[in-house]
Amino acid sequence: MAEIATVARPYAEALFRVAQSGDMAAWSTVASELGQIGTNADVQAFASNPKVTHAQLADTIASLVKSPLNAEAKNFIAMLAENGRVTLLPEIAAQFAALKNANEGAADADVFSAFEISGDQLAQLVAVLEKKFGRKLNPTVTVDPSLIGGVRVVVGDEVLDTSVRAKLQQMHVALAS
Repeated sequence: MAEIATVARPYAEALFRVAQSGDMAAWSTVASELGQIGTNADVQAFASNPKVTHAQLADTIASLVKSPLNAEAKNFIAMLAENGRVTLLPEIAAQFAALKNANEGAADADVFSAFEISGDQLAQLVAVLEKKFGRKLNPTVTVDPSLIGGVRVVVGDEVLDTSVRAKLQQMHVALAS
């Protein structure tokens, strides 16, 4: 896994430098979409087909991106296709997001909730979590009924688990010892 990260790093850093001189939000969207495209098994199979030319691969990937692509983005995709680096797209997108977050003093927060969270509830929760973690958070909410109640938040390598399931596990450990 470290090898993929090592090979993807220069591409992510180059993409980030280009994004800094342009529209960061647009580049972030394009990088995210490319990462999603790169995880598709059909795209990976198409990329590894020896009968497909680099130009065909680049055009196909570019056609799958929903956001408008400028010349620099098309060149980036073409370069990845020519160098046989399409498999790196998910890792490039992840490293680009990490660079963007570090630049903005932000972090991605995975919020797992037992129930759907409304927009107001999420805003209140994020405000409290931003104070706790000391940085701006970009939340992604996932409903996980196995939590029974409450939320579990993962920010980087930090976990805040206030779910009912976690409290029941703590009680079980306390009673068993």
